[in-house]
Amino acid sequence: MTRINTNIPSILGQRVLGQNNSTLSTALERLSTGLKINRGKDDPAGLIASENLRSEKAALGAAIGNAERADQVVNIAEGGLQEVSSLLTELQGLLTTSANTAGLSESEREANQLQIDSILQTVDRIAGSTSFQGSKLLNGNFDYQVGSVASSVTDFEVRGAKFDGASQAVQAIVTNSAQQAGVFLSFGAGSIDLAAGSQFIIEVGGSLGNRELQFASGATLAQIATAINSVNDVTGVTASAGGTGISLYSDDFGSSEFASIKVANDGGIAGGSGILNFEADDFGTVSTTSPTAFSAAGNGVRDEGQDIGGTINGLLAVGRGKELSVNSDFLDVAFTLDTSASQTLASVDSFTINGGGADFQLASQVNVAGKVSIGIGDISTRKLGSSSLGFLDDLGSGKAFNAVDGNNLSTAQKIVGEAIEQVSSTRGRLGAFQKNVVGATIRSLNVGLENTTAAESVIRDADFASETAALTRNQILVQASTNVLALANQSPQSVLSLLG
Repeated sequence: MTRINTNIPSILGQRVLGQNNSTLSTALERLSTGLKINRGKDDPAGLIASENLRSEKAALGAAIGNAERADQVVNIAEGGLQEVSSLLTELQGLLTTSANTAGLSESEREANQLQIDSILQTVDRIAGSTSFQGSKLLNGNFDYQVGSVASSVTDFEVRGAKFDGASQAVQAIVTNSAQQAGVFLSFGAGSIDLAAGSQFIIEVGGSLGNRELQFASGATLAQIATAINSVNDVTGVTASAGGTGISLYSDDFGSSEFASIKVANDGGIAGGSGILNFEADDFGTVSTTSPTAFSAAGNGVRDEGQDIGGTINGLLAVGRGKELSVNSDFLDVAFTLDTSASQTLASVDSFTINGGGADFQLASQVNVAGKVSIGIGDISTRKLGSSSLGFLDDLGSGKAFNAVDGNNLSTAQKIVGEAIEQVSSTRGRLGAFQKNVVGATIRSLNVGLENTTAAESVIRDADFASETAALTRNQILVQASTNVLALANQSPQSVLSLLG
């Protein structure tokens, strides 16, 4: 049957040719763009997945940039701290030199003081000038803002804190009291009574060292206590005479402190109970049980201090002396309690953190878990030191611990030692932050970015081998369809032969 009004073979050829042209166009588009998905109709589900992966890639790239920027900020802060550390070391040497009063003229001590003043001014200048893009790094600008400090808190340091609200309360519960080391020497009288021609020889020891002392018959307890206190800088042990005995106790609190008494020669001392300990839960009360006679104390009697114990915001705290500290991802603080609070098993509302600190966004997701906070304290001379010893600016001309007067240079050196420890601690924290937080984060994020890119590539990128094969196939099909359509269009002309 032959018809000319409706050329069905031509219509079929046109449809197939259109399909082949469409697939050829798709292959050309994919090869020219390098993408398998160019619009939603190519793969709706794949488009959604690949767009999500692209979003994650952008966030990961930004997080890597943030981590690298954080590393640079810390590098600049470390540079300033390193110079301050060198200046403090030089300052320590100047104090030792200035203590040699018999070998220095007044003009030399004044020259040393000029150097000390210069060092203090330079420390303050570094604290005020070390900056990153105009943001001061070492002047307390990135320190935490603390308010509502309890009167029982004598010193505190906030090294890191992350919280969602406007403030974070720091609450401690003391579960173990801080104690000094101590022993009690019971003589039974206000002075010692020895055998004729004998001496009472003791060796007093503490965390700083020991010293042997000798006393003759008739020496009063006050005289013995004064002699022991005269070597306090050597032993770290203080004596207090009262009634018919002498209390020996360590200057500081904690398990690293001890007080010991060794009787090298009891001198045939008469009366008294000997050496006694204090009650374990009450340093002010002498335990009358199991005294050690002076004649039996040749090997010494020793008592050790006790560290404070407790929790901070539900986390087990580390105790050292009267100081409690905790270090976690969300809270890194340390504070010292006064003697009364450190020996009272109770809750302490220590202080409130009202913000501040240096916040770095080191994760792709913006939330409190992806944020890292670190505190960089003020390293100016009015802040380095402690409330119990004094601060670095007290070493300046005319101040309490200046080198010209030569008074309290021992305390001045302790202040400088405390300042060196504070700066070193800050450098150590920043170094650990760079190495263990920033460095590890950058490596982890780079791996995440690599894997996310690979996943997105699998979904979205074109397979050139496959697409090239499809292109060749579609080109052949288009040519064949075109030839077939031409034949289909010529077929109705054969009808003319029927018309004769």
